[in-house]
Amino acid sequence: MFEGFEAGRVRTDGASIFVRHGGEGPPVVLLHGHPRTSATWHRVAPLLVRRGFTVVCPDLRGYGRSRGPAPTPDHAGYAKRAVAGDVVAVLRALGHERFALAGHDRGGPVALRLALDHPGVVSRVALIDCLPLSEHLSRITAEFATRWWHWFFFAQPDVPERVINADPDSWYRGDPETMGRENHAEWRRATRDPRVVRAMLEDYRAGLTIDRRHEEADRAAGARIRCPALVLWSDRDDLEELYGDPVAIWRRWAVDVRGHGIDSGHHVAEQAPGELAAALGDFFAAAG
Repeated sequence: MFEGFEAGRVRTDGASIFVRHGGEGPPVVLLHGHPRTSATWHRVAPLLVRRGFTVVCPDLRGYGRSRGPAPTPDHAGYAKRAVAGDVVAVLRALGHERFALAGHDRGGPVALRLALDHPGVVSRVALIDCLPLSEHLSRITAEFATRWWHWFFFAQPDVPERVINADPDSWYRGDPETMGRENHAEWRRATRDPRVVRAMLEDYRAGLTIDRRHEEADRAAGARIRCPALVLWSDRDDLEELYGDPVAIWRRWAVDVRGHGIDSGHHVAEQAPGELAAALGDFFAAAG
């Protein structure tokens, strides 16, 4: 995986972030979702390098080989604001003050937070298979709660750790042929690590508490993403089925939004890398 890329570690405020980076040209940052690592981009990143970009793929705070702080009752150490700060620090350590950004799944709310908190550093943002967390929570239905029940299970204290760590291979399932064997092996090592499991749960606990409050404060203040935004979703996932047109929802949060679906299941970077890379490459290469 990631032939020609370098790998390293950057210490940030409260975390140690593992990062892969390669290529030459304008920087593009790819943020993975749950329960993946930066390796989920192993098919997309080389295609973007060929398009003339420098591609940076970090493991989010606590995921994969990154490490975060000990959890606290307010979950602030795993708030999207803290994770977004990690991304800015990593890019500055690599010599980049401004960059394009894509976030998938849980990486999407991180990308939203980064674009709102650090508008001067984000040139363009792509939001993939995600909505703002507060938009999900304001639309809770029986169908949402049934399909996305894990959000509320993960938010419980202590119990999810005991359940997941008792048999992580049964809890987290992935196909090495679909994922790619090296990606699958890296992901499996992470999901077997109780430290990673705890951090991933803290991500969700923060999402239902401190992250929600941050987003609600943004809405009340009229904060919006000012750079161009691209919304992408997987046609064989349930985002559009649950909420209708995701672009219409994101227009509440960004001034310049466009988007479309991709014929894929949820893990689009692994299942439809060519179409995803083409959409991202065209968007990031556009002027503005």
